[in-house]
Amino acid sequence: MTLKVDETEQGDWTVLRIRGELDLVTSPVVRQSVHEAVAEGRRDVVLDLSDVFFCDSSGVGVLIASRRLMKSCGGRLRLILPARGAEDGSHVNKVLGALGVRRLFDVYPDARSAADEERSPLSA
Repeated sequence: MTLKVDETEQGDWTVLRIRGELDLVTSPVVRQSVHEAVAEGRRDVVLDLSDVFFCDSSGVGVLIASRRLMKSCGGRLRLILPARGAEDGSHVNKVLGALGVRRLFDVYPDARSAADEERSPLSA
């Protein structure tokens, strides 16, 4: 399975919709997409992981690196996990939780919520 990244705008936020497997082979695609967004001056990025059905430690590594990059340039990173993801447990959510890094991320159920400055993230 390959990975596909589509980019849209939701208000001031750049939404990168990621579909497929996020692993050693495909994680550089996500890293490059985030770097390109930053290089183009965008500082608020949402990674929509709703359609990621597999994530290994390389995928988690790119999520952490993306968070670090956004913080270093004064930006923000938010994640979208599938509806009920934080409560019910999507694959990505389970991996982040098992590795003890879920709390590092602001997670939202959808792009509208992620781009809404008034909405609070889902609890870890």
